Amino acid sequence: MPRRRITFRQLETFSTVARLNSFTRAAEELHLTQPAVSIQIRQISETIGLPLFEQNGREMALTSAGTELLATVRRLDDVWNRFESAIDGLKGLKRGKLRIGLEMTSKYFLPRMLGAFCQRYPEIAIELEIANREKIVARLRDNEDDLYVMSHPPVDMDLVIRPFLSNEYVVVAPIAHRTVGRRLTLHDLAEESFLLREVGSGSRHIIDEHMLASGVHLKVRLSLASNEAIRELVSSGMGLAVLSRHALGEHPERDGLAILDVEGFPLKQPWSVVHLRNKVLSLPAQAFLDELLNSEPATSGPLPE
Repeated sequence: MPRRRITFRQLETFSTVARLNSFTRAAEELHLTQPAVSIQIRQISETIGLPLFEQNGREMALTSAGTELLATVRRLDDVWNRFESAIDGLKGLKRGKLRIGLEMTSKYFLPRMLGAFCQRYPEIAIELEIANREKIVARLRDNEDDLYVMSHPPVDMDLVIRPFLSNEYVVVAPIAHRTVGRRLTLHDLAEESFLLREVGSGSRHIIDEHMLASGVHLKVRLSLASNEAIRELVSSGMGLAVLSRHALGEHPERDGLAILDVEGFPLKQPWSVVHLRNKVLSLPAQAFLDELLNSEPATSGPLPE
């Protein structure tokens, strides 16, 4: 009896169930019935000879076999995207798909770079995932996108890291604050209340690392997931903040903010474009990577929150 083969359609269904962690939501996204999704997953399990999912109370989780299959599906997706891009190139076409994961603060400079790329390659569809560092690292680890833009790449992964833009973190205060115009030490900062980005963000990671190494503990009055909200609250007098210059614009004084002169600041951590070392880059991803590395630094309005 001939051996049953696993189809691309079945692998797409499996990948969707794994991503959404739900048969019901996967069926809705794929425009299938839930029984049809269940049948495809069962057929894959029968072909492999092992279950792909297990139930832990109310939660569904991948088995070891499911985890291995998901990693294989993602590698196949990379190879297939590369093949499709190569075929498009042979046909003289400039189309395909480009998936980019962005740390949130990169939204202040990447729009113009993306805009120029889109004008050159209008047939390339671009998908952006904008999230804090913790979520972007998780996507990187799972190889969910083509490229990632981040300020502090993880050190426990085998990555290709290409710095392309300077990035400085500065201490800001209300423009009339008593510390404006003074030379401050890190210990002076310990006397102030701070509004910082949330734990898990790239900004918070860099600040916490620096303060821990310096032996200084900041009093964090409030943690927020929005640079805009932090700027507004600082200008209203609620405390100081540490923000990327990219989040301040060219004239922070117009927003009632002043950059303080603080020992050890600005913290310099360049923006980098990152991908897994074993990642097979599609032609659109390679084209955007080349453009990013050769582009002039630019700022523009942010993408919406």
